[in-house]
Amino acid sequence: MPRYEYRCRECDTQFELARPMAESGAPADCPNGHGDTVKLLSTVAVGGASAASAPGAAAAPAGGGGGGCCGGGCCG
Repeated sequence: MPRYEYRCRECDTQFELARPMAESGAPADCPNGHGDTVKLLSTVAVGGASAASAPGAAAAPAGGGGGGCCGGGCCG
């Protein structure tokens, strides 16, 4: 079940709630009993190692060059 972060506007407490996605926009009460809360935009943390962070792996070259129009050099 996803966890959502909230902040109480009255006491500035930040807290998390685990709730279904369908209820993500529903009002959430502060653990201190206040009802004036706002849902925060959360960042996603994904664990695990990527191939680039593995020992002995070559670092990605700097400067982009991802192949798109402006990344591939066709724009001038």
